[in-house]
Amino acid sequence: MITWKDVIRFSTKGNPEPDRKVDKTEAEWREILTPEQFRITRQKGTEAPHSGAYCEAHEAGKYNCICCNTPLFDSTIKFESGTGWPSFHQPIKENAVKYFKDTTFGMIRVEALCNTCDAHLGHVFQDGPPPSGLRYCMNSESLRLQEIGSGQLQ
Repeated sequence: MITWKDVIRFSTKGNPEPDRKVDKTEAEWREILTPEQFRITRQKGTEAPHSGAYCEAHEAGKYNCICCNTPLFDSTIKFESGTGWPSFHQPIKENAVKYFKDTTFGMIRVEALCNTCDAHLGHVFQDGPPPSGLRYCMNSESLRLQEIGSGQLQ
């Protein structure tokens, strides 16, 4: 289980190696993403609170990166944080997400990115539920839900 100490260590000393890397040009990303997905994932944007498709989603499945389809989070680790963004307390694997210190807007936060393609996902905070105490506060536009049993991506 990833702890806040792990998050800080990864953000300062280096992240785990991903299983694979996906690199595309800006033009290639623009071809496969909607303008809002591009703004959020490639330009580090944020969707308005309570506006995302997955804020109140409860379907069983995997939440994959919208850019490269890497599995990032499982529905069993999703929780209602009341913040207006989908929240999870752990990624699927230790090397699914990478972490960077973010000092924009006069705050110190930890940015969460897809470790495969560097897509901006959101931020991670230390105010989540047990057992990890983490809250991965993600943008719905950064995710794609693959429901269990559907065989199709949502």
